[in-house]
Amino acid sequence: MTLAKTRSVSLVGVDGLVVDVEAAITSGVPGLHLVGLPDTALSEARDRVRAAIFNSGEDWPNRHVTVSLFPASVPKKGSTFDLAIAIALLAAAEAVPPRACADLVLIGELGLDGRLRPIQGVLPAVLAAANNGCQTVVVPQANAAEAELVPDMKVISARTLRALLCLLRDQPPPIEEEQDEGPPSTADGYSVRRHDIPPDLDLADVRGQAEARRALEISAAGGHHLFFAGPPGCGKTMLAERLPTLMPPLEPDVALEVTAIHSVAGTLRPGQPLIVQPPFYAPHHSASRASLVGGGSGRVLQPGAVSLAHRGILFLDEAPEFLAGTLDALRQPLEEGEVRISRIEGMARFPARFTLVLAANPCPCAAAKQIDCSCAPGARRKYASRVSGPLLDRIDLKLELAPASRAELRYDLEFAESSKVVAERVLLARERTLSRLAGTPWRSNSEIPGPELRRRFTPSSEAMQGADQALQRGALSARGLDRVLRVAWTLADLAGRDEPGSDDVGGALALWSAVRQ
Repeated sequence: MTLAKTRSVSLVGVDGLVVDVEAAITSGVPGLHLVGLPDTALSEARDRVRAAIFNSGEDWPNRHVTVSLFPASVPKKGSTFDLAIAIALLAAAEAVPPRACADLVLIGELGLDGRLRPIQGVLPAVLAAANNGCQTVVVPQANAAEAELVPDMKVISARTLRALLCLLRDQPPPIEEEQDEGPPSTADGYSVRRHDIPPDLDLADVRGQAEARRALEISAAGGHHLFFAGPPGCGKTMLAERLPTLMPPLEPDVALEVTAIHSVAGTLRPGQPLIVQPPFYAPHHSASRASLVGGGSGRVLQPGAVSLAHRGILFLDEAPEFLAGTLDALRQPLEEGEVRISRIEGMARFPARFTLVLAANPCPCAAAKQIDCSCAPGARRKYASRVSGPLLDRIDLKLELAPASRAELRYDLEFAESSKVVAERVLLARERTLSRLAGTPWRSNSEIPGPELRRRFTPSSEAMQGADQALQRGALSARGLDRVLRVAWTLADLAGRDEPGSDDVGGALALWSAVRQ
């Protein structure tokens, strides 16, 4: 019996598990027997691997081949094991030196002609391999730039199985591949390319709405959720679309985390392997619950919009038009910062720490002026109640917008601050926050848990007087008090104060209660 081993990675959500791929050639009926709980796509690897090996000019062993995927008790999914199976089989047949592939992690799908096809989820798979102590990974050439984002990981890329075999045998590359260019270079393990914000979006474009522009600044500085209510044309969508222009670029470790989610979803832009700007997602109000929070079949679990907006902005325009169950599904990720999808085969976890921005018209007819509204009072109340109280209770900043006046529309240009000016204040406030939260797992005021907020970051009793009175009257819930405290700290950071005062707490309370059900 001849035995060889290599490794690959099994992905569940954005979490990866390093899998040992062992191949044994024994006496018996010729064929390939795959064990280790493979799914249908993985079971079909027999035919793909056989055709790829033949079309790469190699011989198929005319004996019984057993391929084992360890740990055997964990279900394996997808076609990304093709390359590892092929190399392990050829090493067992002594067509490749077994030592040359024993320490490799091989990730890739094989075409019938032997080409390595690009796959989704390369970045989280390589991150899992690095966390497991692996040092060398082999990926399709089209995924090389993405794999090279992981620091201190040696990445070998190949276009075909034949080219990889030449490398493992220490032979010259095939003639047709000698002129191929290598993967894009990176600096310090990170690509220099980025998702740029469209240059035509600027906060100065919004006329009037001084309170709303201030709310955007507070939201960007502290990561606070935001709700705009007002008639059509008052600037709700314009404001929300300009929130990303106020936010600083993602830090390297956060950028990797965000990019890993988009790698699994297959939404990375060509030529831009690393996402360095906070993502912005605005799903249509007809979106289903699964498209919003994630899901799918047991074989393929995909991240939803809340995860694609991780460390960025999720904007739900016309929020009352969403199905009530769809909106209420946001409550758990808003509290916990992640989505857990359970199926019979297991559970997938997707990070979902985003800034939620809701916009709503006051009534179904969406009249520009209240005098033109034809909706009955009951219809208006019913429409507003589609955004449930428990969801509104989790929103930090709520504003009722009115249409801009004629003077604001014509003459507000010289008073409106640009995104660049506001972003500088946001960056300074975030730096103050990070300095205060040094040594903790939190990056912004909105992430501080309620118990820690009350234990370590409670303002003075004089500053809390207004909030205490609102709590006693029942106008403020315990969860709402936490929201008010977080916003008060952000107001203090923007003002350069070491601790929130009564004005900060009062301002935060006013922003939390500005829109009532």
